[in-house]
This record gives sequence, structure tokens and C-alpha cells, in this order.
Amino acid sequence: MLAKLLRTKPVEAHTNSGLKKCLSAFDLALLGIGCAIGTGIFVLTGLAAATQSGPAVVLSFVLAGVASGFAALAYAELAASVGGSGSAYGYSYVAFGELMAWVMGWILLLEYGVGAAAVANGWAGYFINTLANFNIYLPEALTKAPILGGIINLPAFAIIWLLTILLIIGVKESARFNNIIVVIKLSTIAIFIALAIGHLNTENWHPFMPFGWFETLDNGKNIGVLAGASLVFFAYFGFDAVSTAAEEAKNPQRDLPIGLLASLAFCTIIYIIVSAILTGVVPYTELNTTSPVAYALTKLGYTWASTLVATGVLAGLITVLLVLLYGLTRILFAMSRDGLISPIFSKVNPDRQTPTRIILMCGFVVSLVAGFFPLGELAETVNIGTLAAFVMVCVGVIVLRIRQPNLPRPFKNPFNPVIPVLGILSCGALMFFLPTSTWIRFGLWIVVGIVFYFIYSIRHSKLNA
Repeated sequence: MLAKLLRTKPVEAHTNSGLKKCLSAFDLALLGIGCAIGTGIFVLTGLAAATQSGPAVVLSFVLAGVASGFAALAYAELAASVGGSGSAYGYSYVAFGELMAWVMGWILLLEYGVGAAAVANGWAGYFINTLANFNIYLPEALTKAPILGGIINLPAFAIIWLLTILLIIGVKESARFNNIIVVIKLSTIAIFIALAIGHLNTENWHPFMPFGWFETLDNGKNIGVLAGASLVFFAYFGFDAVSTAAEEAKNPQRDLPIGLLASLAFCTIIYIIVSAILTGVVPYTELNTTSPVAYALTKLGYTWASTLVATGVLAGLITVLLVLLYGLTRILFAMSRDGLISPIFSKVNPDRQTPTRIILMCGFVVSLVAGFFPLGELAETVNIGTLAAFVMVCVGVIVLRIRQPNLPRPFKNPFNPVIPVLGILSCGALMFFLPTSTWIRFGLWIVVGIVFYFIYSIRHSKLNA
């Protein structure tokens, strides 16, 4: 039994997966940007500044970006050498064996599935507020989950299905749509920077670190720059989705590392600039609002700001949703192909060259969760799942360098094993600064996954067979 659990999977090219190879390095980079720039830049910057970091939220983004950078280099090496659409799940299968791969896949389902449902809820809120600005009001029963007194959160339910249909049509069409929306939301950010930069008041940056580096309050809440880094880390998990496109990239050995590293570098720079300007034009104590960017522009006298920011937020969250759903379907596609979930989901539509069944299944489940369940704090667990994936990928680089030294590596980590070790330490530290309640939910999720593995997956695994 133990030998089965630890049996590793050989590296496979998956050249005949049936998926369409059509994504360039540019498409992959915009895929990462589309997923990373969304709620984080329009909401988390203000929330982290007001409640945890103050103006030093800039340092929180730097620390989270550095930790993500170490992990991105590890991802780039494994994406180029191991490949496959399973991301950290596939890398863990090759490095650690089936049981650890299943656990990692189960964690990724939490990251992408719960993340998509949470973003859909957020998008619905902004959509409803935008309609209200034009005196259009939806019935309250169609904007709330049953437990909150409604029937269904219809906007959240509907947006999931619209993007599900887009993914079924084809990955190239989805990538084009993502590219267009990314341009729209980056234009929104550029307008904010252009309007606000002339109103900087350096006095707003004092005190720079009002909450210090790290402190736990009597109520159990963590504050400080390091706690802020754990919170804003949500803004950085977009590049993980790039690695799920390995089997649809034109030249994955070259394009995946470029897409991974370019999207991370670009997003880090944008987050640092926006957070610095935001805290420079408005005192950090006033930024604990649902839309701090709109608040800042309104305070500066730009009364049309709410419409501008609403456009950016709606566009931003749509691309986040699209990429999350895309990544979720490709990870489940890889798990189905390995027999860990039903093999019927690994069938590819020969005309559209997309895994239609798994896309429909994901759209069905995520839309139900988004439409009928308020996620609340469960969405915070996305951060710890992402950090766990980053840690395991960094460990995987070290393990494979030892176990398979002759494995072709088109991209190699510089200063190995220093970079992966730094990734393990930095991402592990950010996990440490997350609340205890998040750890408890994360542990329960893993226990449920392990139970499912021993009930179904181990009996149907193609590798064990």
C-alpha cells in the first residue's frame, strides 16, 4: 500500500492530449495579469493599508511579491521540464508520488473553485451597485442567497455560466476576450495614476509603519506589515494559472517561463505604484471602504470616479473569473486523465478541442456555490491553499534535481537550491501569519480530500492499475 502511495509518475509530453496548441507567450502573460489584477488592486490595497499595514502596505506588496518571485522561478523550471495542464498537481505527481499529488490537486480545487465562487459574489455586488447608479434595481430575492433571505444571487450565477460558455467555445477565443478586458482594466488603472499622482501629500505617509512589523491583538487579529503581506498575497496567485495552460501553449518550454515571470513582474510593479499613490493622496485611516480607489478619486474632486472604477472593477473581476475557471477545468482534466476522478471528464471535444464535459461540470458546481451560498470567510482559505502550493512546488524543484538530475530543463533556476529554499521559507512564513481559523478550515478541507482519495481515487488510479 505504501509503495502505491509513493509511486511517482513519469514525465509525459501529452503531445496527443487533443487540446489546441494556440497560446503564445504574450497570451500566457496576459492570462496571468488577467487573473492577478482584479479585487486586489481595487479593494485589498485600501483594506490592508487601513487595518494592517498603513502606508507600509507598499512593503507588504514587496514582501508578497518577493515570495511569489521565488515560487515563480520554481514554477518556471517545472513548467518547462515536467509540463502538463495539472500545474502543482502534476509536478507533485512526478516529484512526490500519487498521495501527495492528490492532496495538492485537492488544495488547488479549493484555490480555484472557492476563489471563483468568491470572485463571482464580489462581481455581483459591484454589478448591482453599478445598475443602481443608473436607477436600475434588481429584486432583492434575486441578489441574495437563500440563507440571507433571497432566492438566488442571480448575477453571480449568470456570470459563471456566461464564462463557462466562452470556455467551451475555445481557448483561443477565451484568450482574445481576456486580452481585450485586460487592456480595459489597465487603462482604468492608468487613468487613476494620471489623475492622482499630482495630488500626492507626503504627510500622509507619516507614520509609515503605524502597526509595526507584526503583532497579535487580544482579539486574535494579526496586524503589521507581515500580516498585511499575508492578506495581499491574494493578489499574486494569478501566475499559478499560467502553468495550467502548458498543453495549450505553442512552445511551452520557452513560453511558459516567459509568461509566468513577465506577469508576476508586471503585476508587482503595478501594485506597488497604486498602493503608494493611494496612501499618498488619502490618509490610510480612511481607506477601509469597499472601493478605496473610487473613494480617493471622489475626495480629489473627480465625481465621475465611481463609474470609472466600477468599469475597471467589473472588467477586472471578469478576467479573474475567466482565468480561475480555466485553471480549474485544466487541473480537473489532468486528474481525470490519471483516473483520480471519473475518466469521463477527460474527453476532449474534437471540433472545439476543449474538454467540454469538465467545463460544464465546473460551471454547474461553481455557479451553484456562487448563486446559493454566501462564502464569507471561507474565501480567505484561498490564500493558504495558494501558499501551500507554492511551497510544494519549491520543494519539488529540489527533489527532482536529486532524483532526476538528467531530466531536460529548458529553464533552470539560478543559484539552485538557494532560490527554492528561499521560496519555501518566505511562503511558509506568510502561511504562519495567517489567522488560526484559516488553518483550521484548511486542515478540515485536506482531511475530506484524503477520505475521498481512499474511498475512490486509489481504486481507480491508472498508475496503480
